Amino acid sequence: MKSLIVYCSTHGTTAKAAHLLRKQIEGEVIAINLDKTKLHSDLELFDSVMIGGSIHAGSIQGKIKKFMKEHEDVLQRKNLGLFLCCMREGQEAHTQFKNAFPPNLREAAIAKGLFGGEFIFTKMNFFEKIIAKSVSGSTEEISHLDFESINEFAATFNRNNKYLPV
Repeated sequence: MKSLIVYCSTHGTTAKAAHLLRKQIEGEVIAINLDKTKLHSDLELFDSVMIGGSIHAGSIQGKIKKFMKEHEDVLQRKNLGLFLCCMREGQEAHTQFKNAFPPNLREAAIAKGLFGGEFIFTKMNFFEKIIAKSVSGSTEEISHLDFESINEFAATFNRNNKYLPV
């Protein structure tokens, strides 16, 4: 089984989550950060695709939106996983997830995850720092990466993956 993790990571949090996830998914797994690398492979080469991003100014990255729109038909035929890194919790996080991913992909997904988030001020520009400070009330580095949620996502994905031997 061959799986692809496609993600965007502006400040490194989603990259951390994607690589933690990569280590737990069974079979051959390739992870590509669309912020740094263009996807040169045909999605038909993969049995499974996981898509992840983070919330910036209320929206998931444009490259993730474009990827989902361009490959929507193929993605619906794959074992699909969707994950989001965000600092919101509870209903707000679920609303951000809902707004980040199209309904047909959310319905097709065999695993969905909210992986928490981080504010890494040293990697932010001036405006990002202002927004993060207004959201968190702090200028200290904050990490709420949810390792348990990443583990649960991987277990659910592996369990529901129809390409893995039973």
